[in-house]
Amino acid sequence: MTDNNSSVALSCQSGYVYQVNGVSKYFDAPAGRVQVLTDVNLNVKQGETLAILGSSGSGKTTLLHLLGMLDSPSQGKIFLNGQNLALLSPAEKASLRNRTIGFVFQFHHLLPEFSTLENVEMPGIIAGLPRSQCRDMAAEALKTVGLEHRTAHRVTTLSGGERQRAAIARAILLGPSVLLADEPTGNLDEKTGASITETLLKLNLDIGMSIIMVTHNLELARLMQTRRELRSGVLYAQNI
Repeated sequence: MTDNNSSVALSCQSGYVYQVNGVSKYFDAPAGRVQVLTDVNLNVKQGETLAILGSSGSGKTTLLHLLGMLDSPSQGKIFLNGQNLALLSPAEKASLRNRTIGFVFQFHHLLPEFSTLENVEMPGIIAGLPRSQCRDMAAEALKTVGLEHRTAHRVTTLSGGERQRAAIARAILLGPSVLLADEPTGNLDEKTGASITETLLKLNLDIGMSIIMVTHNLELARLMQTRRELRSGVLYAQNI
């Protein structure tokens, strides 16, 4: 990590898990520049739950990818827990992402050839932790999401809601400070979706995990403490 990073971190206000300053994202194509995000400014407090609403193509997923270091902004700066992400090497980003950020997607992305427990262990194994420790942590994470009775089952035998719970357990295995959720109930029926939402909010209440969720579901968004709206790549600050 560069020496400049410490001074930049000191310049960030404390109490924020994310600070997004003037972030834009665009792609240059033969037909001209495609602007996806324009001058996005956003502060997310530690322990805050935030919903980012927007229709398909509004830039929601792109913003989530930038926050998760799966992509880089064309302009602007993103600070995570006071660290300027632009100053980190790819290896440093990968390590920080593994330890600090949990991801929950619309599709659970579980590996069908492994058991539920083995799927949940994966972030710990990637982090280089002892296998026995990963196993114990995975069992605890599955208990947290109410899935301790399904640890040995192949994920192909789980219901849609159970698979998403397993994905949440995997996301929280290493105790991240923030959970990024991309339409986490989009493929579930209303009852199961409500149960998954309840699980996410319980994580926020019990362990103070910040949650940033992108969704087009206004009813789901209303359960979050703060709501913002993306329209054509512009983030509107009013609490809708």
